[in-house]
Amino acid sequence: MKVEQIYTGCLAHAAYYVESNGEAAVFDPLREVEPYLERAKKDNAKIKYVFETHFHADFVSGHLDLKKKAGAEIVFGPLAKPAYEATVAEDGQIFKVGNYKVKVIHTPGHTMESTTYLLIDEKGKEHGIITGDTLFIGDVGRPDLAQHVISELTEEKLAAHLYDSLRNKIMPLSDDIIVYPNHGAGSACGKKMSKETSDTLGHQKKTNYALRADMTKEEFIKELLTGLTAPPGYFPQNVLMNIKGYESLDTIMERGQQPLSPDAFEAASNETHALMIDTRKAQDFSKGFIPNSINIGLEGNFAQWVGEMIPDVKQHILLITYPGKEEEAITRLSRVGYDNTIGYLEGGFESWKKANKEIDSIDRITASDLEQIQKGKKHLIFDVRKKSEFDSEHAVDAVNVPLNEINQHLAQFPKEGSFVLHCEGGYRSMIAASILKQRGWDNFVDVIEGFNAIKETDIPRSEFVEPTSML
Repeated sequence: MKVEQIYTGCLAHAAYYVESNGEAAVFDPLREVEPYLERAKKDNAKIKYVFETHFHADFVSGHLDLKKKAGAEIVFGPLAKPAYEATVAEDGQIFKVGNYKVKVIHTPGHTMESTTYLLIDEKGKEHGIITGDTLFIGDVGRPDLAQHVISELTEEKLAAHLYDSLRNKIMPLSDDIIVYPNHGAGSACGKKMSKETSDTLGHQKKTNYALRADMTKEEFIKELLTGLTAPPGYFPQNVLMNIKGYESLDTIMERGQQPLSPDAFEAASNETHALMIDTRKAQDFSKGFIPNSINIGLEGNFAQWVGEMIPDVKQHILLITYPGKEEEAITRLSRVGYDNTIGYLEGGFESWKKANKEIDSIDRITASDLEQIQKGKKHLIFDVRKKSEFDSEHAVDAVNVPLNEINQHLAQFPKEGSFVLHCEGGYRSMIAASILKQRGWDNFVDVIEGFNAIKETDIPRSEFVEPTSML
């Protein structure tokens, strides 16, 4: 039996390809399905099933395109109600793929339809569990997402279900079983996920806080719900897309891969009011960009930050990328449901410059520059890292406005005087800088390499204390 984890770092997402004796199954695939089709072709295997552990919130699954292109049967666990043809399995139902078996274990809690799939090898040995968002390495799935789609499913009710699922369905399994989760560290679907992407169940029983043997249900619920931050706004929209269906990725790629000259790009922006996303690196964007464009760099957690910062997945988008990066940008947007890219700037930003179009820029300084500035008239410093990062260590008197909350707190940024922006390394602060520029601020500078560089100076810092915050 071949079990292959296909990990995509920018979404901290793991899909699984399992093959035996010429038949294959794919679990929780991403939107672009060609990698799975190529793996099956290489093995001379037919993809028989697409197993979905639940209706995902943080990405749009590729199950519908796999059904269309490979003839695969879509399988959900109990209680799922997809709006398209699919098999809704019963708890305990067995599916055969080649010489191995996949057993359905209904594990409600993250969502009510959440299901774990037990892999049983050719010799009848229980090999591993594909857990979706029920059990991560070091964590379990957050139980507060389904209520954003079905209001009566409170986080307390779901947490109670998850406690029962873990104790009654997962923990009784053999310690040597391998846990194959849907996400790793960096995903917003949990709060304490490990960087490891698989482990034995026995080790998780010893190290995962949520699997403590002596934990009561009340203790579990309290500990699980403590410290949860608000989920990204696009999550409920992705859930509905996964339930109701969506356009084929082929259609989305054809629509988005429309090269536009600078004049055509400018006209499209004016006529459609599309959001212009510039996916270049922060240092290149800062030196020159199209006025009113937003920088979300393709080299970082691009899709996640698009999802955090753009409320409506139906938003029309125009792209500015490095030449040759257009297809990658459209694909990564589609992974989180942003399917309405309507074109890109042909030739990239250089073509805009050559056309003598209007250009804006953002001033940047080094941490050493900031150190010298602060010796004179001190400037207000805005730190756009997460609150947990800020609380751990920050520049004295800095104000914490997490990037994903910036649109709700624009009034905190002064229109008079000067201020300074920074994050950890410069990626997030350039997103913030481009948003502020778009909204009319021009009285700030961004710190190159952010807090990583600030820590190398003598700028006073506070550690593990309550933050100074204006929020």
